[in-house]
Amino acid sequence: MIAVAGEALIDLIVRADGSLTANAGGGPYNAARTVARLGGSSLFLGRLSDDHFGTMLRARLVADGVDLSATTATTDPTTLAVAELDDGGAATYHFYVVGTSAPGLLPTDLAAGLPAQTQALHVGTLGLVLEPMASTYEGLVAGLDPRVLVLVDPNCRPRIIDDPDAYRARLSRVLARTDVVKVSGDDLDWLSPGVPTIDAARSLLEAGPQVVLLTDGGAGVHVLTPTAELSIDVPRVAVVDTVGAGDSFGGGFLHAWCSTGLDRTDLGDLDALRIAVEFAVRVAALTCQRQGAEPPFATEL
Repeated sequence: MIAVAGEALIDLIVRADGSLTANAGGGPYNAARTVARLGGSSLFLGRLSDDHFGTMLRARLVADGVDLSATTATTDPTTLAVAELDDGGAATYHFYVVGTSAPGLLPTDLAAGLPAQTQALHVGTLGLVLEPMASTYEGLVAGLDPRVLVLVDPNCRPRIIDDPDAYRARLSRVLARTDVVKVSGDDLDWLSPGVPTIDAARSLLEAGPQVVLLTDGGAGVHVLTPTAELSIDVPRVAVVDTVGAGDSFGGGFLHAWCSTGLDRTDLGDLDALRIAVEFAVRVAALTCQRQGAEPPFATEL
């Protein structure tokens, strides 16, 4: 089982032509759906509202086969993100979070811990920003069974980070128990301003992770370990938008890794890393070819 911790929200997508659509979203939510659609066992750890949007979010998780036994119900309205797309499909986000569903997760909501069969935990995006949710997930990571592989996708959203120093300090604490960190060039530009991207990626290895997966849009993926580096090309595709592409990449990587019986002790295997990353690239490429965060199913691969 792959557990995914973080926010579920509604992406209100504003396209360059002014059209508006409401899509199910949230980085961890997208990653949980990705794992399930690829045929993996996926558990979502988060809060879902009982309003119309929350009901829609829940229904899509259920339809994809995501386990909701660790999901907390709330009457708080669903968290909203407005994603403004440019002509190339890239998104700029604005968030409406105060008093909404996602942030309110408490340690008592996860008192039962993770199921014994959990192989990996995926955490990130607003799950490491909004309180009390962020502190709840930090505590979860700190207390994990040593066998559980941890993948962190910061997916930084500077517009919503009120205290950058506190955020960076929390991320450092979480990275101390992280095995794989997936970052973009934009993430690193904000986390380490003025530092060349590849140097900033290498510095993350000193914080705790065994592997850094640096995505760079159409320029490819760089895989960094303490002893080696790989560059993996990405295919040229007709991009509809990039919403959810990074999330599906992270979910695809974890599914590829865990479904073949690999665990955190195998992360030094460069051949296995290449295979898992190439699979994740294919998953993300298909996501880019459709509107909104709609990861592919296993049959599409």
